Amino acid sequence: MNQVVNICSAEQIDSYLLRLKFDDGKEQIIDFKGFLMRSPHPDIRAYLDSAKFSDYRIEYGELVWGDYELCFPMIDLYMNRLEHGTYIESAA
Repeated sequence: MNQVVNICSAEQIDSYLLRLKFDDGKEQIIDFKGFLMRSPHPDIRAYLDSAKFSDYRIEYGELVWGDYELCFPMIDLYMNRLEHGTYIESAA
């Protein structure tokens, strides 16, 4: 049986570090800085501004910024896995 998990609280504990608590009791401390710094997209890099990054909220159990301009798949937050390594750039 698959269980739906939601974020029930988020606390900023450092510049880009958030403590997330999930409704199943799990907690994760997630560092978003590396993800933001490595992104080539200017709309994502804009969240390196500390005031903009701090303006997150929990909506319907998800962590979001702005009008969903920045959000992450729940499984990635739950597993503390924002980056997935390299991707196949071309098929043979």
